[in-house]
Amino acid sequence: MPKASVNQKVFSIPKSIVYTGQTLAFVSPRLATEFAVKLFKTPYQFPRPKREQKMFDKALKSRVFIPEINREIQLYHCGSGDKKVLLIHGWAGRGTQLFAIAELFAAHGFQSISFDAPAHGLSQGKDTDMTQFILSIHEIDKKHGPFEYAIGHSLGGMALVNAAKNGFKLKKIATAGCGNSINDICHQFVNRLGMKPKIGDLLKKKLDKKLGDDAEKLSTYVAVRDVNIPVLVIHDSNDEDVPFSAATHIYDNSNNGELFITDGLGHRKILYDKIVLDKLKSFFEL
Repeated sequence: MPKASVNQKVFSIPKSIVYTGQTLAFVSPRLATEFAVKLFKTPYQFPRPKREQKMFDKALKSRVFIPEINREIQLYHCGSGDKKVLLIHGWAGRGTQLFAIAELFAAHGFQSISFDAPAHGLSQGKDTDMTQFILSIHEIDKKHGPFEYAIGHSLGGMALVNAAKNGFKLKKIATAGCGNSINDICHQFVNRLGMKPKIGDLLKKKLDKKLGDDAEKLSTYVAVRDVNIPVLVIHDSNDEDVPFSAATHIYDNSNNGELFITDGLGHRKILYDKIVLDKLKSFFEL
């Protein structure tokens, strides 16, 4: 399997953690892999920025229990329309992170529902993975669907495409700064820890074992092949968190895809810049 093109910017990992990882890799690849696995499934908790506070204060809040993982998650309801859109944040994000998109849909008669994924924000748990994001999407659909549309950012985009592949019925979806290959993500992660590529291989094998299958099957470029509804792939050419090549690979494998490229917005500003909001308005025919 080819090695990933490495992007080192996703999050700034404290030097103490990097040094620990490097030391463990020198002493024992097994211990280093266990250390990487623990970090890989534990999201960073970032303070909610001021720009998200208005949505947090105004949103109707509720809880949903996800039986497969025995956890409750926090939901945010904005708008009061009969038509609904589901918004899914990425790794180390929050349900309020897509505040501008929620406002856009609310202004056009939609109710937007977003959520803190397991181990994020106000939801239960200390560790998680993309499969729990997917389970959360399906349970929210059962309790609060049907949904017309859905939008996912970063890992949330990956989870959304997989959910759409596996029965989440929608008319259109959009991703923004979406991750792609599980293999690439594993190698990018261990590179940021200062570890050698072989630890990335071992991390991927751990994910395979947990899943009981090849985790690469959860990659967006694989899942999107079985999604026939329109898919808008939004990505910034200067995204330092997820390489732009991820977007082109997803688009190239889509059946009904559209690629929208921005410049200078990076990984997060893409969620609230006017040019992106205007594109979403056009794509979803608001």
